[in-house]
Amino acid sequence: MKEQGRRAFSLVEVALALGIAAFCLIAVFGLMPVGVQTNRNATSQTAATTILSSVVSDMRASAIGTPGGAQSSLYKIVIPVRGSIGVPQTRYFDGEGRCSTDLAGSIRPDGTSWAPPIVTRYQLSVSFPSGTTGVTYADLKVAWPAAAVPGNASGTAETLAAFDRN
Repeated sequence: MKEQGRRAFSLVEVALALGIAAFCLIAVFGLMPVGVQTNRNATSQTAATTILSSVVSDMRASAIGTPGGAQSSLYKIVIPVRGSIGVPQTRYFDGEGRCSTDLAGSIRPDGTSWAPPIVTRYQLSVSFPSGTTGVTYADLKVAWPAAAVPGNASGTAETLAAFDRN
């Protein structure tokens, strides 16, 4: 009787398979930093738009048109009288949406102190461009990191809000 040969992979086939697998793994691991950066950018963009939404809601809930302007209840942003130009204001936020009036994160908008200070990640700039129609406009821009100037920020989100439309 003839003995049947054992079926197995040769050393060349195993080496070739390992080479292909290694090449694929290197390609996948090479894409990891891109995926992590994209995730970080998406998270920051989502947080920035959440901050913008919260601040606009707070400003809309304030009594606009009072003499000397109104102040938003949560973030203490002074909203000018209808049609006038207001003073630009800056607020700083951490990753959880807590607000501070200084970059160090030590002072709350109501003037009390954060203990311990919050770690600010986002800078909100609010300006009030002149409106010829008697409507108060607010230009809100969030930049990150908090210490960045607009030219070197990692990212920004901006919106324009109109008040007193009626």
